Amino acid sequence: MSQRLIQPGSAKSRVNAILRATSGNFLEQFDFFLFGFYASAIGRAFFPSESETASLLNTFGVFWLGALMRPVGAIVLGAYIDQIGRRQGLIITLSIMAIGTVIIAFCPSYATIGIAAPIIVLAGRLLQGFSAGVEVGGVSVYLAEIATPGNRGFYTSFQSSSQQVAIFVAASVGYLLNESVPAETVASWGWRIPFFLGCLIIPLIFLLRRTLEETPEFLAMKKHPKAREIFASALASWRVVVLGMMMAILSTTTFYFVTVYTPTFGKTVLKLSAQDALLVTLLVAMTNFFWNPIGGAVSDRIGRKPVLLAIAGLALMTAYPALNWLVSAPTFGKMLAVAMMFSFYFGTYSGTMLGALVEIVPAHVRTTCFSLAFALAAALFGTFTPLASTWLIERTNDKASPGYWLMFSAALGIIAALTTYRGTAKPSRTADRSHPEPKDNTLGVQTASP
Repeated sequence: MSQRLIQPGSAKSRVNAILRATSGNFLEQFDFFLFGFYASAIGRAFFPSESETASLLNTFGVFWLGALMRPVGAIVLGAYIDQIGRRQGLIITLSIMAIGTVIIAFCPSYATIGIAAPIIVLAGRLLQGFSAGVEVGGVSVYLAEIATPGNRGFYTSFQSSSQQVAIFVAASVGYLLNESVPAETVASWGWRIPFFLGCLIIPLIFLLRRTLEETPEFLAMKKHPKAREIFASALASWRVVVLGMMMAILSTTTFYFVTVYTPTFGKTVLKLSAQDALLVTLLVAMTNFFWNPIGGAVSDRIGRKPVLLAIAGLALMTAYPALNWLVSAPTFGKMLAVAMMFSFYFGTYSGTMLGALVEIVPAHVRTTCFSLAFALAAALFGTFTPLASTWLIERTNDKASPGYWLMFSAALGIIAALTTYRGTAKPSRTADRSHPEPKDNTLGVQTASP
């Protein structure tokens, strides 16, 4: 099978490759954000209940159950990408994601088809979660393998930056929809309009992905392991996967809090207008876009460890106090200020973490191990954030209690960074003790570049 190849040293080809590789992230995050923002309307449409909190918990529960498919997708699709190639694998993941998006957009409501409605929506979320399990890892690995020397953090950061474009577009569409359509109409059926728009852009994203070129690093590998070898190596690298998961948790929890959950938090908890909540999210997406490459570039210069520890330390100290200050007397300005703080934490940390995670996993199973670590962080912690936040507020009657969840995530990030980078900006041997580097460097562990 012939492979399209990125020409070394071609800046134009690398920019085009970044745009094509990250295009699939747009669809994933566009739909994920809409599911969070319209959680109340989706709950009424598919999970009707006399209690708004119960309806929200059901909706966020399905959101989380879909994410539990991420580790499965990471293993199955990650092994496929490590064996067959980055380009072909990313096309497959996009196909699965697109099917899930169409299912949710066109599924009839509970009032129309009864219990079949929530079952169909759950099936769509499971497909999306299965695909998303390897989307982040596949794109991050692709970007890392086309990066110029000394700029791996900067390149991989665009995986996350690209997702912010989707959130910006989704928030803009939602804002215009809320401004032009009566609230009752939006709650009844108007919430589907942005999902329909997401379906319309699927052909364009397919076109971009089909023109993606294979990475020179993958083609240069002397051996592409079979599925059984990939699974065995991933199992042997469980310590690295666990450390990677712990490292990624802060990134996923802050992301889902400040994007997916914040609109619901603003409307149902702080009692601010839907327009205010959307405007805050729109501005957050803009700042997230810029903080990610800044974090990646800074970590390329001073090392991953200082950035990871600094941001995690700040989050640990300020998450609850900031939310407590916000809920004491909620205003648009205070919500924006707190969201900007979390945006800085997320973007800078994520831009650094993605490069670090690529570097600590074995090269020959890079997509599988990266995807599994990130998928576990997203499934068990990140996408659980809306549900955890809603539950904490309900149980404690403390509107700032989601701050404890973020502080816990920050503590895990500190432990992971200190364990992975013992006394240096490069990964410690703890990170790769389970898979010592063989003579063939294509099967070795990629260590961080200072």
